[in-house]
Amino acid sequence: MQSRLIRVAALAVVAGAIAASPAAAAPSWAPAASAAIHPGVQTLTAGAQCTANFVFYDASNVYLGQAAHCSGTGAATETDGCDSGSLPLGTPVDIGGSAPGTLVYNSWLTMQSHGESNADTCAFNDLALVKVAAADVGKVNPSIPFWGGPTGVHSGGTALGDTVISYGNSSLRGGITQLSPKQGKSLGDDGNGWSHTVYTVTPGIPGDSGSAFLDASGKALGVLSTVAIAPLPGSNGVGDVAKELGYLNSTGGFSVTLATGTEAFRGPLLPI
Repeated sequence: MQSRLIRVAALAVVAGAIAASPAAAAPSWAPAASAAIHPGVQTLTAGAQCTANFVFYDASNVYLGQAAHCSGTGAATETDGCDSGSLPLGTPVDIGGSAPGTLVYNSWLTMQSHGESNADTCAFNDLALVKVAAADVGKVNPSIPFWGGPTGVHSGGTALGDTVISYGNSSLRGGITQLSPKQGKSLGDDGNGWSHTVYTVTPGIPGDSGSAFLDASGKALGVLSTVAIAPLPGSNGVGDVAKELGYLNSTGGFSVTLATGTEAFRGPLLPI
């Protein structure tokens, strides 16, 4: 049994290639040390606290990624995006800027509007984009706190024993940032590559939902989606960001590029 990682009541991937159209030029980013908006910041959507994953951009806008279920309106155990409720596009999301961001893409809503029926896609496609307000674009940096990167987008899935790293920012940790960086191992893929089951030193907990996962070379691997109660207690389900991004770019009505970090990737800290 799996459940989403939003705080209940209070806190609460169509496989497709990434669009081949020419990528927009990357914006000028704020310095990592002073950026107010970046992967790892807490996001608040109608009271549900999650953790931002990656920064994305196109020719006109900058976006912060979070999990689609962070705007879900059902129970925490509702994990099928093709029949689970969500707040609408246009919903304001607090991302730590001077103005709220705006929910402009939600994989759940997109799958429902397209009549998606692939069981793996419905179960594991869990990505949303929040458009950063124009006044706050200059406050954005795409680097992952502590780790640096991402260095690109991971593709090809994971094998048993592959190293994974992440950065969660749940308010349940009470601001103890030393517990935010996590390293662990993949147990392999699920859902025909749409999801990766992982164990990390301290698992993802409610509030870490949506946080970024990187592979051992710093490439963007996935988005933290679920916590498993059974059959592997304490493990996490990580949606494959390459597949999620491919779905977005082929069905979401616009095309975005994942931003690489300005800070060098530090690499795994524990033996791999």
